[in-house]
Amino acid sequence: MIDKKYLAPTLIIDSDHPLVIAYAQNHTRKTGNDPVKKAISLYYAVRDDIWYDPYLPFYRDEHYQASNVLNKRRGFCTSKAALLCALGRASKIPSRIGFSTVQNHLATKQLLEYIGSNIFVYHGYMEFYLGDKWIKVTPAFNIELCEKHSIKPLEFNGCEDSIFHPYNEKQNKFMEYLKDHGTYSDIPVNEIVAAWKDAYGKDRVEGWIKAHEKTNSDSIRDYDKEDII
Repeated sequence: MIDKKYLAPTLIIDSDHPLVIAYAQNHTRKTGNDPVKKAISLYYAVRDDIWYDPYLPFYRDEHYQASNVLNKRRGFCTSKAALLCALGRASKIPSRIGFSTVQNHLATKQLLEYIGSNIFVYHGYMEFYLGDKWIKVTPAFNIELCEKHSIKPLEFNGCEDSIFHPYNEKQNKFMEYLKDHGTYSDIPVNEIVAAWKDAYGKDRVEGWIKAHEKTNSDSIRDYDKEDII
């Protein structure tokens, strides 16, 4: 028996928002009532329609809110996972959030300097309940970003986990999964921020927050123009 909380809206996973409902319906019009086909269609919509941006704000509930991510058409791993989770619930597919710590060997030079590490704590993904099992789904990187970094875009067939590849297409190390933090029915914003402060330093994280508070735009850097390692 699936817990009803994985189908229910929350403040962040606002699957009852008209914008989220309309987007879900638009991308599942041709799937019929097949939940697997719905999940696949929603995955590709979020993967490629919402561009990856690691320099967005991260310290308030609204920064992850699915309807806000849709409005901005940009997000990082966790905010994109929150949107896909909301779209799943709007389509009556049980959906939840998961977190891992990963080591990214192919991030940009500027992003690694900004974070001070190639360890990404509380990387967000999500899970659909399909075919009587939970399946991991990672919608973080849009296809244009994958091509730029020589990474094979993650595909999703609705039956198997879709997680980061260990190597890129040039056989260079790409992503290593170091620790699993479990799954959640909602985004634990305070837990994420606390974990980042512990991993990257309180002063560094509070500096990021101050930078966001001073700027008029959401993103404080242009990730698309940064140098690939």
